Amino acid sequence: MIYLDNNATTQPLTEVIEAMAEVQRDAYANPSSVHQFGQAARHRVELAREKVAHLIGATAKEIVFTGGGTESINLAIRGLLRSSPRKRRFVTTTVEHSAVMCVADELADEGYEVDHVGVDREGRVNEAEWAEKVTEDTALASLQHANNETGVLMDVERMASVAAQRGVPVHVDAVQTVGKIAVDVSKWPVQLVSVTAHKFHGPKGVGALYVRRRTRIEAMIVGGTQERRLRGGTENVAGIVGMGVAAEIAMRDEADIGRRVGELRDAFERGVLESVAFAHVNGRGAERIYNTSNIGFEGLQADAILILLSEAGVCASAGAACSSGSLEPSHVLKAMGIDERIAHGAIRFSLSRFNTAAEIDQVVGLLPGLLSRLTSLGGKGGGSF
Repeated sequence: MIYLDNNATTQPLTEVIEAMAEVQRDAYANPSSVHQFGQAARHRVELAREKVAHLIGATAKEIVFTGGGTESINLAIRGLLRSSPRKRRFVTTTVEHSAVMCVADELADEGYEVDHVGVDREGRVNEAEWAEKVTEDTALASLQHANNETGVLMDVERMASVAAQRGVPVHVDAVQTVGKIAVDVSKWPVQLVSVTAHKFHGPKGVGALYVRRRTRIEAMIVGGTQERRLRGGTENVAGIVGMGVAAEIAMRDEADIGRRVGELRDAFERGVLESVAFAHVNGRGAERIYNTSNIGFEGLQADAILILLSEAGVCASAGAACSSGSLEPSHVLKAMGIDERIAHGAIRFSLSRFNTAAEIDQVVGLLPGLLSRLTSLGGKGGGSF
């Protein structure tokens, strides 16, 4: 199997698995218990909190553990809006992850004024439109650091600075960047940043929300005093410890992995473009995170391509994993204005530290033959658009 779906989830590191197993076996106490066994578990949680904070340039007191990236996003947006009910305006972009888009839709149904800032053909946010729409009466602005489908990076520092000048708090979805590239929230004029462990070789089911000091938010899950009363419920100690281990290793290896995987991604794109005349790299003209390649195969359908790739032992996805099963082009590519004939055939290939040059060469070699099987069907409905 060749796994090129790392923006959906990553393979947990051996060190992560071992640390989690050790916790489940030997440190299973409730970290809220006052006895020594419980306090030993608490110590592990707090050590992991320090590691996650260190990864993003925060302090441990600014880290709230959650059940994953989606929960972190919901807590950030809903929690802040609940704490400032007088303002009823929310601004985001047209290319956000569904975790943000779905909350935005709910807010609109609840009577909030919701505005979406557009992007250019490369997927970059229109900064002039952002400056126009993020007004003083905005309760919260939310944007992603890197798009989960195209890998296009947003200039968070510059865009957040515009909001800060108007006293508008900013939430950043950094799920696809933290643990892959250097992130220093102390240099961003933002209040909230969402992170999840399973995007950087940690476990699923655990994430974190950075809450800048003196930022007021309200809990979404109540019932206990855990996580500074912002997330009730017994902590997932094993998951949190695993996230801490993944964070520590990510910080250690960040530069080397970025260089090596970036070279593989670039070689992959060159090979595909040279061998497939109707291939288009979406977002190619923008700055992108090094591991992501969104390639549209003009005139074909993504689901048919994915089936053939899977049969050949290659794992990839059509846009966002949470949107799979839909035959419609992703909202991201629509917002970018990508031609429908290209968007319908868009496949997201996302790499990790575990991929090799031999694997990339193998996929590049496979693709022309697989695609020719679909193009030969022509108007017979077997994969062409």
